[in-house]
Amino acid sequence: MTWPLPPEMPWPRFLRRLRHPDPPPSWLESAAALPEVRKRPLLLRWIAQHPRAAAHLRSKLLPTLPWRVLAAIAQDASAHPQARTHATERLDALWPGLTSGERRSLAPLAPRALWPRIWKNPDQRVLAAFLANPRLGPETLTALIQPPLTPAQAEALQTSRWLELVPVAHQVLVALDRTLERPESGLVLGMAAPWIKALPEEERLLAASKLTHPALRRMTRAWAVGRGEAEF
Repeated sequence: MTWPLPPEMPWPRFLRRLRHPDPPPSWLESAAALPEVRKRPLLLRWIAQHPRAAAHLRSKLLPTLPWRVLAAIAQDASAHPQARTHATERLDALWPGLTSGERRSLAPLAPRALWPRIWKNPDQRVLAAFLANPRLGPETLTALIQPPLTPAQAEALQTSRWLELVPVAHQVLVALDRTLERPESGLVLGMAAPWIKALPEEERLLAASKLTHPALRRMTRAWAVGRGEAEF
């Protein structure tokens, strides 16, 4: 026995059945073939990510879905693991062709596998959107913040919610330290000021002990003993 499809089944009931954990065999494939469903990516999402969807159906549908729907699938813990993997791979393939606006919109929604690629984006606005990703944690962020730090990364970090978090401040100072040694870095010493100020005085001494750039080390030590803020 199988379930009917629209118009025999009312649309509200049909929408609920798309999320039913145990639909009849081939019902999802028949649902995906409906002209009204083919025109609605949000409905195709529930078919493509359904745990009971056939692999060939999933492979057929996922390449047709827009990036917003793919991002939703990639982050949905209830989706079939293969659907999440394919959605992530598809997003990675689409990334180079997205506009700056699309990248800004995707950055706070992107699955973890795309984060290293997004972090290397040269657009400060994309990076600022990424730093607002609710799934981004301090440990992952500190792992991403590595020298050489780009001007876009430094500027995005300074305006982010992470500015006053001590582990992030330490890592940014280390990345700035190593990057300032490069004449072509595009960074200036003043970019370190907000991160030094974000640290308690005792943490500033610890930070200074990790630094090798002479001017940055002196600046950090000066602030550690209560001097220097008036200079910057």
